[in-house]
Amino acid sequence: MLDFITWTADPAIFTIGSREIRWYGLAFAIGFWIGYLIVQKMWKQEGLKQEWIDSLLMYTILGTAIGARLGHCLFYAPDYYLANPVEILKIWEGGLASHGGTLGIIIAIYIYSKRVSHRSMLWTFDKLVVPTGLVAAMIRLGNLMNHEIYGHPTDLPWAFRFIENLHQWKAGAEPIFSAPSHPTQLYEAACYLATFALCYWLYFKKQAWHKEGFIFGVFMICVFASRFFIEFLKNDQEAFEANMLLNMGQLLSIPFVLAGIYFVWRAQEKTNVKSGI
Repeated sequence: MLDFITWTADPAIFTIGSREIRWYGLAFAIGFWIGYLIVQKMWKQEGLKQEWIDSLLMYTILGTAIGARLGHCLFYAPDYYLANPVEILKIWEGGLASHGGTLGIIIAIYIYSKRVSHRSMLWTFDKLVVPTGLVAAMIRLGNLMNHEIYGHPTDLPWAFRFIENLHQWKAGAEPIFSAPSHPTQLYEAACYLATFALCYWLYFKKQAWHKEGFIFGVFMICVFASRFFIEFLKNDQEAFEANMLLNMGQLLSIPFVLAGIYFVWRAQEKTNVKSGI
């Protein structure tokens, strides 16, 4: 009977000179590419302008990358990064925060809505969040390949042992493994894939995009509620979280869940008013 899984995947696919090309980056890129194809399908269904989608891709990539990086630096290690601002630019070394990425996208879509589509932000978000669950799942698979963001020790048969001394191991040292732990990257990836499937179904099968803000609200509830509960199984990302009742990821998730509930309620109320209920 399987007691645990010993995870020895190399984070790098290959190396060019001194620069590693990592699975994390590939997963991120694949997620964005598939997401772009899905949004293209929406654009064709609604007969929208092609130049709008090209601009949306640019704004989304920039908002996600900048927001996720600044979120990690400012939410989890502000003292270090404010003292060493050049380190903020080293995005290839890892360190992205999903909450920061979400805030970055919100700001990017605000600018996009004002300068490009001249539609409401909710109109855009109802489309954008459909493939976002898939992108988020791909990113968590990248975290798995990086041996990072895993959970507390467990005796469950699907526990993973991760390499803790990655840099030394890649330089030839013997690996030092963690205790068998919850593979919370996979838990989150599964929740995000389920959210993607639900939002895809709501958009293409139920035509829920007619209820402005509804799909966006469902996405926010599903993603950040699952994140909130999975955080109970995860190790703290920073030392300052050790004595907190709720860690930083959970505290940042609560406003997004509440916002999601509000947008679902708002969309449903507007639908009821139109229907004369």
